[in-house]
Amino acid sequence: MEEKLNQLYQECLNELKLIGINLENNKEIGKIDIALANRKTKRYGCCKQEEPDKKYKIVERRGYKKFIKYEKYQMHHIEISKWVMQLDDSIIKNTIFHELIHCIPYCNNHGEQFKKYANYINQKLGYNIKRVGDPKEDYEKSNLPFQEENKTYKYKIQCQKCGQEIYRQRFNAKLIKKYRCGKCGGTLELLSKTVNNYT
Repeated sequence: MEEKLNQLYQECLNELKLIGINLENNKEIGKIDIALANRKTKRYGCCKQEEPDKKYKIVERRGYKKFIKYEKYQMHHIEISKWVMQLDDSIIKNTIFHELIHCIPYCNNHGEQFKKYANYINQKLGYNIKRVGDPKEDYEKSNLPFQEENKTYKYKIQCQKCGQEIYRQRFNAKLIKKYRCGKCGGTLELLSKTVNNYT
């Protein structure tokens, strides 16, 4: 599985070079490594970053509080979930590309710069890099059976714009203030604190 991951990772780097994005330039991008995630998780992958570049420090004020963030890092550790590795190669590469974009300065979130690179790669190379994946859809594309978990959730959150429902085991008030709907960008509202069965 690791051999396959490393092979697809190298293919992604080579394809990016063909369209003018060189992520092997350590001075501009930093060092990148890739591995399979140790923990079992529902997410496709993640990019953990270390050694922030002090020249790219930004101080944001929200009310009376100051938040420090960095737009460039010297070390990037990409992890891909093991369950993703059984999907079609194009879906695995979508995931790798997604995490590689996070290694580019000003792209360590899903903001405008991230979208710009994702759209550029999609247009030039024919991929389908998105902010969030759809496991059910990706299993079907890979001709694999998909089993949804039958879980009990305590909190139901709804987008006020498109009506999408989100279920959570735990709830933090910051979730509604800080985040927006992944589909339309609408504001979120807590609908109920009762236990919901959701499959």
